[in-house]
Amino acid sequence: MGFEKPTPIQEAAIPAILKGQDLIACAQTGTGKTAAFLLPILDKLTESPSDGLHTIVLVPTRELAIQIDQQLEALGYFTQTSSLPIYGGRDGASFEQEKKALSLGANIIVATPGRFIAHLNLGYVRLDSLQCLVLDEADRMLDMGFMPDILKIIGFLPKERQTLMFSATMPPKIRQFAKSILRDPEQINFAVSKPAEGVHQSIYHVEDNQKFALLKHVLNDYRGTQERLLIFSATKAAVKEIAGYLKRQGFPAEEIHSDLSQEEREEVLRRFKNGSLPMLVATDILSRGIDVQDIQLVLNYDVPSDAEDYIHRIGRTARAKKEGVAITFVSRKERRKFQNIERLMERRIEPSPLPQDIPA
Repeated sequence: MGFEKPTPIQEAAIPAILKGQDLIACAQTGTGKTAAFLLPILDKLTESPSDGLHTIVLVPTRELAIQIDQQLEALGYFTQTSSLPIYGGRDGASFEQEKKALSLGANIIVATPGRFIAHLNLGYVRLDSLQCLVLDEADRMLDMGFMPDILKIIGFLPKERQTLMFSATMPPKIRQFAKSILRDPEQINFAVSKPAEGVHQSIYHVEDNQKFALLKHVLNDYRGTQERLLIFSATKAAVKEIAGYLKRQGFPAEEIHSDLSQEEREEVLRRFKNGSLPMLVATDILSRGIDVQDIQLVLNYDVPSDAEDYIHRIGRTARAKKEGVAITFVSRKERRKFQNIERLMERRIEPSPLPQDIPA
């Protein structure tokens, strides 16, 4: 698995989880937080094997549910632990398959809230043996409106349980929610306002009508290489337009957003992860939580409205102490938004001069 020593979040969280304490942890993506809760949970299941449900992990997206379940399979390969991913966006047959699997039981369920509450309402999920509830990417679940579903799920669970909450940001609503469901939690906080040290950031001041030409200029340096490149834009319409332009220019690019079917999204992500697709254009659905190694360049075609979303976007590169590049196109109307980002990072980024071949 490549583990040599624990990351700071693992070093702080694992002892608290092993002691049975509730936990609220604020940490950036790429810090090893998933292993920080999976390893002690697997340790407990290895020490006290059980046929029943031990842990529920709630996550905001199908992609993250699949990713965590895959990590569980890898970490628990030599154990007898069973896990089951539960997520929507598929056909009725998949719901029936999940129903059958839930009736048989699993030690760990990784689920999106809406899909899991649908199963709970039908009454065949046994929860009497549950020991632990994990809320991963809690801020994202709040943003996506999942808190009512999560509260409904908690209403089904045994009151005597361990609850672990992980979040990349800690807005007041998350703190208030944590107070309502956690008992005397251990609190762990690692700064979320700074990108990884290995990210080399640059920006271009550019007009909107120059962005396509500048995009082509920047990406030409990577043409024919096997480097993984991730391009972010805020809207599905823009992502479709950018991907279409890149394809017309001969770049091996695909798009990923919520208009694609679940199967299409999984296939695109699988190709990007295994290197057969080097260039991906995405909405912020990929800015948090999804772990793809060795992304050399993150390019922000636009400036995100939320300064912390910028940190999450560029956090897709320079993971695990590696180096990477983050380039942001800043139009005239986006400059104030980027100043907010600079204030959050407590650093100023000097604009790079536009290449001479970019038309005015």
